[in-house]
Amino acid sequence: MKKLFLLSVFAIGFVSFSSAQEIAENALGLRLGDSDGFGTEVTYQRALGDNNRLEVDLGWRSGNNYDGFKLAGLYQWVWNIDGGFNWYAGAGGGLGTYSYDNNNGDDFNDTFVFVAGDVGIEYNFDIPLLLSLDFRPELGFGDFNDDLDFDIALGIRYQF
Repeated sequence: MKKLFLLSVFAIGFVSFSSAQEIAENALGLRLGDSDGFGTEVTYQRALGDNNRLEVDLGWRSGNNYDGFKLAGLYQWVWNIDGGFNWYAGAGGGLGTYSYDNNNGDDFNDTFVFVAGDVGIEYNFDIPLLLSLDFRPELGFGDFNDDLDFDIALGIRYQF
């Protein structure tokens, strides 16, 4: 009986604690990732409730011999740690294309899909600024992106 009572108190406290924070309706900015992925991405977040949101990221690369883009969409759950500090976790996927032309005339083109997870921490300032640091494992299905890749990125977003 004691265990059931303690479990009930913990569950009620967790529900109250997880809904006690506010996330912005919209946030737009940059996600500055490592070079394993597509590097810098334009990112948009849209609140879907009190503690969940949708994140859409568009990354692209262009150079003398290559071009590519990657579009990712993630559903995220957000929990408050303390004050403006939150942590979040999510899952999603996306698609992309990559084209490489070398000087020998050999061309390489690939369209790929991937599934992704996401876990991170963020700080919501009193001004409309949101800073985050996240870790995103991605499992790709294609010739160019055909393995497990780990992407770490710093997010800088304007909230509105």
